[in-house]
Amino acid sequence: MNPQRRRWLQTAAVAPWLASCAVLPGSEPPPLPREFRGAWVATVANIDWPSRPGLPSAQQRQEMHALLAQAKAIGLNAIVLQVRPSADAIYPSALEPWSEYLGGASGRPPDAPWDPLAEWIAHAHGLGLELHAWFNPYRARHPSARSAAAASHVVNAEPQLVRAYGDQLWMDPAEPRAAQRLLDVVRDVLQRYDVDGVHIDDYFYPYPVVDAQGAELPFPDDVPWQRHLDAGGAPGRAAWRRAQVDALVERLHRDVHAAKPWVRVGVSPFGLPRPDRRPPGIAGFSQYDKLHADVERWLAEGWLDYLAPQLYWPIAQAPQAFAVLQQTWREGNPQRRHIWPGLFTSRLGAERNAYDAAEVLAQVALTRHAGAVDDGHLHFSMAALLQDRDGIAGRLRQGPYAQAALTPATPWLDEPPPQPPAHAWQPRTRELMLKPGAGAPLRQVVLWTLQAEGWRWQALPMPQGKALRMAANARTAWLIGIGRSGLESRAVQVF
Repeated sequence: MNPQRRRWLQTAAVAPWLASCAVLPGSEPPPLPREFRGAWVATVANIDWPSRPGLPSAQQRQEMHALLAQAKAIGLNAIVLQVRPSADAIYPSALEPWSEYLGGASGRPPDAPWDPLAEWIAHAHGLGLELHAWFNPYRARHPSARSAAAASHVVNAEPQLVRAYGDQLWMDPAEPRAAQRLLDVVRDVLQRYDVDGVHIDDYFYPYPVVDAQGAELPFPDDVPWQRHLDAGGAPGRAAWRRAQVDALVERLHRDVHAAKPWVRVGVSPFGLPRPDRRPPGIAGFSQYDKLHADVERWLAEGWLDYLAPQLYWPIAQAPQAFAVLQQTWREGNPQRRHIWPGLFTSRLGAERNAYDAAEVLAQVALTRHAGAVDDGHLHFSMAALLQDRDGIAGRLRQGPYAQAALTPATPWLDEPPPQPPAHAWQPRTRELMLKPGAGAPLRQVVLWTLQAEGWRWQALPMPQGKALRMAANARTAWLIGIGRSGLESRAVQVF
């Protein structure tokens, strides 16, 4: 068996809360604990960051630092940051205007020049957190928007792509330019920023809007539909719409990996499978029929690296039973992609259908499977954790997150196996200096030390520019390089 594969399987078999392991001095360290512990940070409507539109850049930066520090303190290891809320950008872009949720008006730059996305990435990586860039594929205007769209916004630059539906504006998925705009924006971000993932949410075709009598209003895509029929296309409007979304997901996956093979592609769909794939007793909204999202096909084709189905219901709610739904998504996964459910943590403290912290902790426990290689989950959203609703932050930190964990490796990505980090060791001063090594760049270096109470590890960001003072009671120390897709190098002994 391939050594990397063996280490990956060994790691998967160890509970993520492993704290120490008694082994003989001189032997290699135990497998690293792995679990994806993420949180969405929504910028649309200022849900999570910044706290309101038009804040000075210094205050936006202060809020960002506080949010990331809290994420690290709780025990998270990944942030999924919304960088394109409504065909706009939270970073300087030549393709789409500044978001009004930052500047206070569409197209308005920060009061003091800065690049928010660059600083989010740098600060997250410095804390050992992954940063995934979250793009809304088709939304052009959210109901919370208050300013007029900038001249460079799609509603003015390419109005033929935009449809009014309910109280929002949407780019029509059947217009090829709508898909191309997203792909161009993603490619631009990949070229300019060191993101760890590209993430899209559940807004494909919009959720149905109903009239005063409760009847669904049709999405206004008659123009491209007629164009399809005039060209001899097959009848069947629902299948035609699904084909538009399928093509986008496939192209996104292909384009991201062509640009940066190590970057994970994630999709967070509505949590219920298509009706003909549901186990007995499961009922509710059909994204397959209404949003035209054939998520089961995307999994079967391997057009994503992780799926984060939004399992936004309590465990005891039988028609949307959490454990049953999670197992259904896992079983319908022939390519063995990561399945990391989304948890509705922001329901804590809500006036209706509220959770308590015990519900969230129980859901976290259900995402952990002995021997699984894809343990993990994401919280929607960071606001509930920042506010520590019902004590959830402390209960996570003291409970399931008491022991740190790295995100799971993604071994099917086309990244060269990482090499061990270069280092210099000074026995007299007990100082360790990490240096750039051979091979592909490392995202992190793990330092294992064996002390009287057992093995201890810490993840260090790369590059590391200062010497580390080794604990006086450390009997032995080992280094492992962590590649950008989470692969591990062989372990090398320092002393």
